[in-house]
Amino acid sequence: MTSSTAHMSRVAHTGSITRLKTLFTPPVAVAALVLAIVLFSALFADLLAPYDANQTTLGQVLAPISPEHLLGTDQTGRDILSRLLIGSRATLLSAVGVVVISLLIGIPYGLVAGYFGGWVDKVLMRVSDVILSFPSLLLAFLLVAAFGRGLTNAVVAVGIVYVPMLARLVRSIVLVEKNKTYVEAAQSIGYSNAHILFREILPNCVPSLIVQSTLDLGYAILDLAAMSFLGLGVQPPTADWGAMLEEGRNLIQLAPQCALAPGFMIVVTVVSINVLGDGINRWLDPRERRPMAIRRFRAMVRGEHV
Repeated sequence: MTSSTAHMSRVAHTGSITRLKTLFTPPVAVAALVLAIVLFSALFADLLAPYDANQTTLGQVLAPISPEHLLGTDQTGRDILSRLLIGSRATLLSAVGVVVISLLIGIPYGLVAGYFGGWVDKVLMRVSDVILSFPSLLLAFLLVAAFGRGLTNAVVAVGIVYVPMLARLVRSIVLVEKNKTYVEAAQSIGYSNAHILFREILPNCVPSLIVQSTLDLGYAILDLAAMSFLGLGVQPPTADWGAMLEEGRNLIQLAPQCALAPGFMIVVTVVSINVLGDGINRWLDPRERRPMAIRRFRAMVRGEHV
């Protein structure tokens, strides 16, 4: 029995490693590495930044790239690299805040609409239709105009805009899950609706929620950067990638790094998040899994069937 148990453990361990290999394809591995670097930079920005992000040096205005300032300085003499590192924290935390708000509101919203149906579902879905009828950024602008400028209000506004999309995803899963045998068994035992929703059905929504939340994180970075670019998000002198992009757009000919550096970070981070989200989707959904491209190529060279 002991040897059999050890063999089963080794088989399970090997299977887990094989599954991880299907997740970390070359593109996903590169994306995960990039995101790890960005996250590390955001967490330890205070230690990594060579200068105070808000320190102005009039004698160093628009200084070019040099060993002293690796990315040069902006129009007030502030070190661009330091602002880029400090700004990564505000950018990522605000994007995470958007996703958290959408999850906290959207999950119960979708669970209730999908499980109870009837007039409850109709009312909640009509509210979602009204919100979705507006362009997302336009609605966020209107909410910020009502609440007032500032990063907190921008995060709340974008989070509210993301709620209907997440709620519809949860509702579609619940409509399928509530007719399955395990839900009928839970109802026959006498479990409450709250128990069935949050202990029985919600765990089956988690894989889809992980994928959607990962993609929403990338969209949130773009939307919040757009709001900061327009002056509705982060207010000066706080460092943020979107605000830095707006500050550097008029200096594109004199000091292109002022705009290119934050723009590059936004693009690289969002693309990496989308690639990682697509990889997680393929990993969690067996129907979407495919062998790694390198393994397929090697098998074709050897004349093997994949």
